[in-house]
Amino acid sequence: MSGSRGLAPMRAVLGNGAVLTAKAAHAIPAVTIHAAIQAGSVFDPPVHAGLANFVAQTMDRGTTTRTDDEIAIDLDNRGASLKVGLNRHIISVSCTCLTEDVADMLALVGDIVMHPSFPPDQVALRRGEIITNIRQDEDNPAAMAGEALLRLLYPGHPYALRPAGSVETIDAMPQAALHGFHETLFAPAALSVVIVGDLAETQAIEAATRVFGGWDVPAPPAMPLPPVAPATTRQRVVLPMMNKSQADIAYGFATILRSDPAYYAYYLLNTILGQYSMGGRLGDRIREREGMAYYCFSSLDANVVPGPLVVRAGVNPTNVDKAVLAIDEELRRMAADGPTAKELDESKRYVIGAMPRTLETNAGIAMFLQTSEFFGLGADHDLELPGLLNAVTLAQVHAAAAATLVPERAAVVIAGPYDDRG
Repeated sequence: MSGSRGLAPMRAVLGNGAVLTAKAAHAIPAVTIHAAIQAGSVFDPPVHAGLANFVAQTMDRGTTTRTDDEIAIDLDNRGASLKVGLNRHIISVSCTCLTEDVADMLALVGDIVMHPSFPPDQVALRRGEIITNIRQDEDNPAAMAGEALLRLLYPGHPYALRPAGSVETIDAMPQAALHGFHETLFAPAALSVVIVGDLAETQAIEAATRVFGGWDVPAPPAMPLPPVAPATTRQRVVLPMMNKSQADIAYGFATILRSDPAYYAYYLLNTILGQYSMGGRLGDRIREREGMAYYCFSSLDANVVPGPLVVRAGVNPTNVDKAVLAIDEELRRMAADGPTAKELDESKRYVIGAMPRTLETNAGIAMFLQTSEFFGLGADHDLELPGLLNAVTLAQVHAAAAATLVPERAAVVIAGPYDDRG
Protein backbone atom coordinates (compact mmCIF):
# COMPACT_ATOMS: atom_id res chain seq x y z
CA MET A 1 0.00 0.00 0.00
CA SER A 2 2.67 2.54 0.98
CA GLY A 3 5.77 0.71 -0.19
CA SER A 4 6.77 -2.92 0.10
CA ARG A 5 6.70 -2.75 3.91
CA GLY A 6 3.22 -1.36 3.95
CA LEU A 7 2.31 0.90 6.84
CA ALA A 8 4.32 -1.12 9.40
CA PRO A 9 3.27 1.02 12.38
CA MET A 10 4.80 0.82 15.84
CA ARG A 11 2.42 -0.45 18.53
CA ALA A 12 2.73 -0.42 22.31
CA VAL A 13 0.43 -1.49 25.12
CA LEU A 14 0.89 0.45 28.34
CA GLY A 15 0.68 -1.09 31.78
CA ASN A 16 -2.74 0.48 32.32
CA GLY A 17 -4.10 -1.16 29.16
CA ALA A 18 -4.02 1.82 26.77
CA VAL A 19 -2.95 0.91 23.23
CA LEU A 20 -0.66 3.33 21.38
CA THR A 21 0.07 3.12 17.65
CA ALA A 22 2.38 5.41 15.69
CA LYS A 23 3.20 5.74 12.01
CA ALA A 24 5.75 8.19 10.64
CA ALA A 25 4.69 10.04 7.48
CA HIS A 26 6.98 12.89 6.50
CA ALA A 27 5.26 14.31 3.41
CA ILE A 28 4.10 17.41 5.28
CA PRO A 29 5.12 18.92 8.65
CA ALA A 30 1.87 17.96 10.35
CA VAL A 31 0.57 15.25 12.67
CA THR A 32 -2.84 13.71 13.27
CA ILE A 33 -3.71 12.46 16.75
CA HIS A 34 -6.71 10.13 16.93
CA ALA A 35 -7.89 8.89 20.31
CA ALA A 36 -10.74 6.35 20.40
CA ILE A 37 -12.65 5.26 23.50
CA GLN A 38 -15.01 2.29 23.45
CA ALA A 39 -17.98 4.32 24.67
CA GLY A 40 -20.28 4.69 21.65
CA SER A 41 -24.05 4.85 21.44
CA VAL A 42 -24.59 1.14 22.19
CA PHE A 43 -23.54 1.96 25.76
CA ASP A 44 -26.47 4.35 26.31
CA PRO A 45 -28.50 3.37 29.39
CA PRO A 46 -32.13 2.67 28.41
CA VAL A 47 -33.36 5.60 30.50
CA HIS A 48 -30.86 8.00 28.90
CA ALA A 49 -31.07 7.44 25.14
CA GLY A 50 -28.65 9.80 23.40
CA LEU A 51 -26.27 10.08 26.36
CA ALA A 52 -23.11 9.01 24.48
CA ASN A 53 -23.82 11.59 21.79
CA PHE A 54 -24.45 14.26 24.44
CA VAL A 55 -21.10 13.42 26.03
CA ALA A 56 -19.35 13.57 22.64
CA GLN A 57 -20.95 16.94 21.87
CA THR A 58 -19.87 18.44 25.19
CA MET A 59 -16.61 16.84 26.34
CA ASP A 60 -14.35 19.23 24.41
CA ARG A 61 -16.11 22.31 25.81
CA GLY A 62 -14.11 22.52 29.00
CA THR A 63 -11.92 20.41 31.27
CA THR A 64 -10.99 20.60 34.93
CA THR A 65 -8.05 22.86 33.98
CA ARG A 66 -9.20 24.62 30.76
CA THR A 67 -12.26 26.61 29.84
CA ASP A 68 -14.00 26.36 26.49
CA ASP A 69 -12.55 29.73 25.49
CA GLU A 70 -9.03 28.69 26.46
CA ILE A 71 -9.29 25.52 24.38
CA ALA A 72 -10.61 27.47 21.38
CA ILE A 73 -7.91 30.14 21.64
CA ASP A 74 -5.15 27.55 21.97
CA LEU A 75 -6.35 25.70 18.87
CA ASP A 76 -6.75 28.93 16.92
CA ASN A 77 -3.30 30.26 17.84
CA ARG A 78 -1.69 27.04 16.63
CA GLY A 79 -3.81 26.62 13.51
CA ALA A 80 -4.87 23.22 14.83
CA SER A 81 -8.22 21.51 14.32
CA LEU A 82 -10.00 19.29 16.83
CA LYS A 83 -13.12 17.19 16.35
CA VAL A 84 -15.08 14.78 18.54
CA GLY A 85 -16.94 12.00 16.73
CA LEU A 86 -19.33 9.21 17.65
CA ASN A 87 -20.41 5.89 16.20
CA ARG A 88 -22.10 2.84 17.64
CA HIS A 89 -19.03 1.69 19.54
CA ILE A 90 -16.57 4.58 19.74
CA ILE A 91 -16.23 8.18 20.86
CA SER A 92 -13.19 9.64 19.12
CA VAL A 93 -11.17 12.80 19.61
CA SER A 94 -9.04 13.73 16.61
CA CYS A 95 -6.63 16.62 16.29
CA THR A 96 -4.43 17.74 13.40
CA CYS A 97 -1.58 20.10 14.18
CA LEU A 98 1.93 21.16 13.16
CA THR A 99 4.72 18.83 14.21
CA GLU A 100 6.13 21.42 16.61
CA ASP A 101 2.83 21.45 18.52
CA VAL A 102 2.43 17.69 19.01
CA ALA A 103 3.33 17.59 22.69
CA ASP A 104 0.93 20.40 23.59
CA MET A 105 -1.90 19.04 21.45
CA LEU A 106 -1.44 15.54 22.86
CA ALA A 107 -1.78 17.08 26.32
CA LEU A 108 -4.98 18.83 25.20
CA VAL A 109 -6.45 15.65 23.71
CA GLY A 110 -5.53 13.79 26.88
CA ASP A 111 -7.15 16.44 29.04
CA ILE A 112 -10.37 16.25 27.01
CA VAL A 113 -10.43 12.45 27.16
CA MET A 114 -9.49 12.10 30.82
CA HIS A 115 -10.82 15.25 32.53
CA PRO A 116 -13.86 16.81 30.82
CA SER A 117 -15.79 19.06 33.19
CA PHE A 118 -19.10 19.35 31.30
CA PRO A 119 -19.65 23.01 32.29
CA PRO A 120 -23.33 23.80 32.95
CA ASP A 121 -23.46 26.61 30.39
CA GLN A 122 -22.02 24.36 27.69
CA VAL A 123 -24.34 21.50 28.64
CA ALA A 124 -27.30 23.85 28.23
CA LEU A 125 -25.99 25.12 24.89
CA ARG A 126 -25.32 21.63 23.50
CA ARG A 127 -28.70 20.41 24.78
CA GLY A 128 -30.41 23.02 22.65
CA GLU A 129 -28.29 22.21 19.60
CA ILE A 130 -28.91 18.46 19.91
CA ILE A 131 -32.67 18.99 20.24
CA THR A 132 -32.61 21.20 17.14
CA ASN A 133 -30.73 18.51 15.21
CA ILE A 134 -33.20 15.85 16.33
CA ARG A 135 -36.12 17.96 15.13
CA GLN A 136 -34.38 18.52 11.80
CA ASP A 137 -33.91 14.75 11.43
CA GLU A 138 -37.56 14.17 12.27
CA ASP A 139 -38.41 16.41 9.31
CA ASN A 140 -36.03 14.54 6.98
CA PRO A 141 -37.48 11.50 5.15
CA ALA A 142 -34.04 9.97 4.55
CA ALA A 143 -33.11 10.15 8.24
CA MET A 144 -36.47 8.82 9.37
CA ALA A 145 -36.38 5.92 6.90
CA GLY A 146 -32.89 4.90 8.01
CA GLU A 147 -33.78 4.99 11.70
CA ALA A 148 -37.00 3.02 11.17
CA LEU A 149 -35.14 0.39 9.15
CA LEU A 150 -32.73 -0.25 12.03
CA ARG A 151 -35.68 -0.65 14.40
CA LEU A 152 -37.06 -3.37 12.12
CA LEU A 153 -33.71 -5.13 11.71
CA TYR A 154 -32.70 -4.94 15.38
CA PRO A 155 -35.83 -5.08 17.57
CA GLY A 156 -34.96 -4.56 21.22
CA HIS A 157 -31.25 -4.24 20.38
CA PRO A 158 -28.94 -1.26 20.99
CA TYR A 159 -28.35 -1.04 17.23
CA ALA A 160 -31.98 0.03 16.91
CA LEU A 161 -31.58 3.08 19.13
CA ARG A 162 -31.32 6.59 17.73
CA PRO A 163 -27.77 7.75 18.59
CA ALA A 164 -29.02 11.28 19.24
CA GLY A 165 -31.86 10.11 21.49
CA SER A 166 -35.20 11.91 21.42
CA VAL A 167 -36.30 15.42 22.26
CA GLU A 168 -37.77 14.05 25.49
CA THR A 169 -34.69 12.12 26.64
CA ILE A 170 -32.30 14.97 25.83
CA ASP A 171 -34.53 17.60 27.42
CA ALA A 172 -34.66 15.50 30.61
CA MET A 173 -30.98 14.48 30.60
CA PRO A 174 -29.40 15.40 33.96
CA GLN A 175 -25.91 16.85 33.91
CA ALA A 176 -24.88 14.15 36.40
CA ALA A 177 -25.55 11.52 33.72
CA LEU A 178 -22.74 12.94 31.54
CA HIS A 179 -20.29 12.73 34.44
CA GLY A 180 -21.49 9.23 35.28
CA PHE A 181 -21.11 8.00 31.70
CA HIS A 182 -17.56 9.32 31.58
CA GLU A 183 -16.63 7.91 34.99
CA THR A 184 -18.04 4.48 34.10
CA LEU A 185 -16.71 3.97 30.57
CA PHE A 186 -13.68 6.20 30.01
CA ALA A 187 -10.62 4.25 31.09
CA PRO A 188 -7.19 3.40 29.64
CA ALA A 189 -8.27 -0.20 29.04
CA ALA A 190 -10.87 1.18 26.59
CA LEU A 191 -8.46 3.61 24.89
CA SER A 192 -6.63 3.38 21.56
CA VAL A 193 -4.45 6.31 20.47
CA VAL A 194 -3.04 6.54 16.94
CA ILE A 195 -0.48 9.19 15.97
CA VAL A 196 0.40 9.64 12.29
CA GLY A 197 2.64 12.25 10.71
CA ASP A 198 5.95 14.03 10.66
CA LEU A 199 7.30 12.52 13.86
CA ALA A 200 9.51 9.52 14.59
CA GLU A 201 7.44 6.63 15.84
CA THR A 202 9.46 6.23 19.02
CA GLN A 203 8.97 9.92 19.79
CA ALA A 204 5.24 9.64 19.22
CA ILE A 205 4.91 6.62 21.53
CA GLU A 206 7.01 8.34 24.20
CA ALA A 207 4.96 11.53 24.00
CA ALA A 208 1.66 9.64 24.24
CA THR A 209 3.00 7.57 27.15
CA ARG A 210 3.78 10.76 29.06
CA VAL A 211 0.18 11.88 28.61
CA PHE A 212 -1.75 8.64 29.13
CA GLY A 213 0.67 6.38 31.01
CA GLY A 214 -0.29 7.71 34.44
CA TRP A 215 -4.05 7.41 33.87
CA ASP A 216 -5.17 5.07 36.63
CA VAL A 217 -8.84 4.19 36.28
CA PRO A 218 -10.33 0.68 36.58
CA ALA A 219 -11.36 -1.09 33.40
CA PRO A 220 -15.04 -0.51 32.56
CA PRO A 221 -17.52 -3.33 33.13
CA ALA A 222 -18.11 -5.73 30.27
CA MET A 223 -21.27 -4.90 28.34
CA PRO A 224 -22.00 -7.79 25.96
CA LEU A 225 -24.47 -7.08 23.20
CA PRO A 226 -27.53 -9.31 22.79
CA PRO A 227 -27.71 -11.64 19.79
CA VAL A 228 -29.47 -10.58 16.61
CA ALA A 229 -32.40 -12.76 15.61
CA PRO A 230 -32.44 -13.49 11.85
CA ALA A 231 -35.52 -12.27 10.00
CA THR A 232 -37.96 -14.89 8.76
CA THR A 233 -40.58 -12.67 7.11
CA ARG A 234 -40.77 -9.47 5.10
CA GLN A 235 -41.52 -6.32 7.09
CA ARG A 236 -42.78 -3.06 5.62
CA VAL A 237 -43.33 0.31 7.27
CA VAL A 238 -44.61 3.52 5.69
CA LEU A 239 -43.95 6.87 7.34
CA PRO A 240 -46.19 9.42 5.59
CA MET A 241 -44.58 12.87 5.39
CA MET A 242 -46.97 14.47 2.98
CA ASN A 243 -45.37 17.94 2.98
CA LYS A 244 -42.23 16.59 1.28
CA SER A 245 -41.46 16.36 -2.43
CA GLN A 246 -39.31 13.20 -2.36
CA ALA A 247 -39.85 9.73 -0.94
CA ASP A 248 -36.89 7.90 0.61
CA ILE A 249 -36.62 4.13 0.64
CA ALA A 250 -34.50 2.15 3.12
CA TYR A 251 -34.40 -1.58 2.39
CA GLY A 252 -32.13 -4.03 4.14
CA PHE A 253 -31.00 -7.12 5.97
CA ALA A 254 -28.88 -7.96 9.00
CA THR A 255 -25.86 -9.81 7.61
CA ILE A 256 -22.62 -11.01 9.22
CA LEU A 257 -19.94 -10.20 11.77
CA ARG A 258 -16.87 -8.28 10.65
CA SER A 259 -14.83 -11.24 11.91
CA ASP A 260 -16.66 -13.71 9.64
CA PRO A 261 -14.31 -15.19 7.00
CA ALA A 262 -17.04 -14.45 4.44
CA TYR A 263 -16.68 -10.70 5.06
CA TYR A 264 -14.63 -10.05 1.94
CA ALA A 265 -17.17 -11.85 -0.25
CA TYR A 266 -19.90 -9.66 1.26
CA TYR A 267 -17.76 -6.56 0.76
CA LEU A 268 -17.42 -7.30 -2.94
CA LEU A 269 -21.10 -8.27 -3.18
CA ASN A 270 -22.05 -4.84 -1.82
CA THR A 271 -19.64 -3.16 -4.24
CA ILE A 272 -21.19 -4.94 -7.22
CA LEU A 273 -24.72 -4.40 -5.96
CA GLY A 274 -24.68 -0.73 -5.12
CA GLN A 275 -21.25 0.93 -5.11
CA TYR A 276 -19.23 0.33 -8.27
CA SER A 277 -19.17 3.05 -10.94
CA MET A 278 -22.47 4.97 -10.75
CA GLY A 279 -23.99 2.81 -8.04
CA GLY A 280 -23.55 -0.78 -9.12
CA ARG A 281 -26.37 -2.86 -10.53
CA LEU A 282 -28.99 -1.00 -8.53
CA GLY A 283 -27.84 2.45 -9.55
CA ASP A 284 -27.45 1.41 -13.16
CA ARG A 285 -30.99 0.11 -13.40
CA ILE A 286 -33.01 2.32 -11.07
CA ARG A 287 -31.31 5.65 -11.61
CA GLU A 288 -29.42 5.51 -14.90
CA ARG A 289 -31.55 3.32 -17.15
CA GLU A 290 -35.04 3.76 -15.72
CA GLY A 291 -34.62 7.26 -14.28
CA MET A 292 -36.67 6.47 -11.17
CA ALA A 293 -34.26 7.66 -8.48
CA TYR A 294 -32.42 10.83 -7.54
CA TYR A 295 -29.92 8.60 -5.76
CA CYS A 296 -29.52 4.86 -5.30
CA PHE A 297 -26.74 2.91 -3.57
CA SER A 298 -26.07 0.15 -1.06
CA SER A 299 -23.86 0.01 2.02
CA LEU A 300 -22.48 -2.72 4.28
CA ASP A 301 -21.62 -2.29 7.96
CA ALA A 302 -20.51 -5.70 9.19
CA ASN A 303 -19.61 -5.15 12.83
CA VAL A 304 -19.26 -6.84 16.22
CA VAL A 305 -22.82 -8.07 15.72
CA PRO A 306 -24.28 -8.99 12.31
CA GLY A 307 -24.31 -5.57 10.68
CA PRO A 308 -26.77 -4.21 8.13
CA LEU A 309 -26.59 -4.34 4.36
CA VAL A 310 -28.82 -1.46 3.30
CA VAL A 311 -30.16 -0.26 -0.04
CA ARG A 312 -31.09 3.44 -0.11
CA ALA A 313 -33.00 5.28 -2.81
CA GLY A 314 -34.61 8.68 -3.11
CA VAL A 315 -37.45 8.72 -5.62
CA ASN A 316 -40.41 10.67 -6.91
CA PRO A 317 -43.45 9.50 -4.90
CA THR A 318 -45.06 8.13 -8.05
CA ASN A 319 -42.08 5.78 -8.50
CA VAL A 320 -42.01 4.23 -5.02
CA ASP A 321 -43.70 0.95 -5.91
CA LYS A 322 -41.72 0.59 -9.15
CA ALA A 323 -38.44 1.26 -7.34
CA VAL A 324 -39.14 -1.27 -4.57
CA LEU A 325 -40.12 -3.84 -7.21
CA ALA A 326 -36.89 -3.14 -9.12
CA ILE A 327 -34.84 -3.64 -5.92
CA ASP A 328 -36.65 -6.93 -5.30
CA GLU A 329 -35.94 -8.08 -8.85
CA GLU A 330 -32.26 -7.13 -8.82
CA LEU A 331 -31.69 -8.84 -5.47
CA ARG A 332 -33.45 -12.01 -6.63
CA ARG A 333 -31.37 -12.02 -9.79
CA MET A 334 -28.15 -11.61 -7.83
CA ALA A 335 -29.17 -14.35 -5.37
CA ALA A 336 -30.13 -16.74 -8.17
CA ASP A 337 -27.24 -16.18 -10.58
CA GLY A 338 -24.53 -14.39 -8.62
CA PRO A 339 -22.27 -11.79 -10.22
CA THR A 340 -20.56 -12.22 -13.54
CA ALA A 341 -16.84 -12.85 -13.74
CA LYS A 342 -16.45 -9.41 -15.32
CA GLU A 343 -18.32 -7.72 -12.46
CA LEU A 344 -16.22 -9.45 -9.83
CA ASP A 345 -12.95 -8.67 -11.59
CA GLU A 346 -13.85 -5.02 -12.12
CA SER A 347 -15.00 -4.64 -8.53
CA LYS A 348 -11.79 -6.14 -7.17
CA ARG A 349 -9.71 -3.77 -9.27
CA TYR A 350 -11.92 -0.83 -8.28
CA VAL A 351 -11.69 -1.55 -4.54
CA ILE A 352 -7.99 -2.42 -4.48
CA GLY A 353 -7.15 0.52 -6.73
CA ALA A 354 -8.98 2.91 -4.40
CA MET A 355 -7.09 1.78 -1.28
CA PRO A 356 -4.00 3.97 -1.76
CA ARG A 357 -6.25 7.03 -1.88
CA THR A 358 -7.62 6.22 1.57
CA LEU A 359 -4.04 6.22 2.87
CA GLU A 360 -2.92 9.45 1.22
CA THR A 361 -3.55 11.59 4.31
CA ASN A 362 -2.50 11.32 7.93
CA ALA A 363 -6.16 11.27 8.95
CA GLY A 364 -6.91 8.46 6.50
CA ILE A 365 -4.03 6.37 7.82
CA ALA A 366 -5.08 7.04 11.42
CA MET A 367 -8.64 5.91 10.74
CA PHE A 368 -7.42 2.77 8.95
CA LEU A 369 -5.18 1.88 11.88
CA GLN A 370 -7.94 2.53 14.40
CA THR A 371 -10.30 0.26 12.48
CA SER A 372 -7.63 -2.44 12.30
CA GLU A 373 -7.08 -2.14 16.05
CA PHE A 374 -10.77 -2.24 16.94
CA PHE A 375 -11.47 -5.37 14.91
CA GLY A 376 -8.13 -7.03 15.68
CA LEU A 377 -7.08 -7.16 12.03
CA GLY A 378 -3.35 -6.88 12.68
CA ALA A 379 -0.69 -4.26 11.98
CA ASP A 380 -0.08 -5.61 8.47
CA HIS A 381 -3.73 -5.54 7.39
CA ASP A 382 -2.97 -3.03 4.63
CA LEU A 383 -0.58 -5.56 3.06
CA GLU A 384 -2.95 -8.50 3.48
CA LEU A 385 -6.09 -6.77 2.21
CA PRO A 386 -5.44 -6.96 -1.56
CA GLY A 387 -4.74 -10.68 -1.28
CA LEU A 388 -7.84 -11.28 0.81
CA LEU A 389 -9.98 -9.56 -1.79
CA ASN A 390 -8.29 -11.17 -4.78
CA ALA A 391 -8.84 -14.61 -3.21
CA VAL A 392 -12.64 -14.20 -3.21
CA THR A 393 -14.28 -16.44 -5.80
CA LEU A 394 -17.48 -16.12 -7.82
CA ALA A 395 -18.91 -19.01 -5.85
CA GLN A 396 -18.27 -17.26 -2.54
CA VAL A 397 -19.97 -14.04 -3.64
CA HIS A 398 -22.87 -16.05 -5.06
CA ALA A 399 -23.19 -17.90 -1.74
CA ALA A 400 -23.26 -14.61 0.15
CA ALA A 401 -25.97 -13.29 -2.16
CA ALA A 402 -28.06 -16.44 -1.92
CA ALA A 403 -27.84 -16.45 1.88
CA THR A 404 -28.75 -12.79 2.35
CA LEU A 405 -30.56 -11.21 -0.59
CA VAL A 406 -33.96 -12.75 0.00
CA PRO A 407 -36.71 -10.16 -0.57
CA GLU A 408 -39.17 -12.29 1.39
CA ARG A 409 -37.02 -11.61 4.49
CA ALA A 410 -36.26 -7.94 3.78
CA ALA A 411 -37.15 -4.97 5.95
CA VAL A 412 -38.53 -2.10 3.86
CA VAL A 413 -39.25 1.45 5.00
CA ILE A 414 -40.73 4.24 2.88
CA ALA A 415 -40.77 7.80 4.24
CA GLY A 416 -42.18 10.79 2.42
CA PRO A 417 -45.31 11.87 0.51
CA TYR A 418 -46.57 8.31 0.12
CA ASP A 419 -49.49 6.94 2.08
CA ASP A 420 -50.13 3.46 0.68
CA ARG A 421 -49.71 1.22 3.70
CA GLY A 422 -50.54 -1.97 1.81
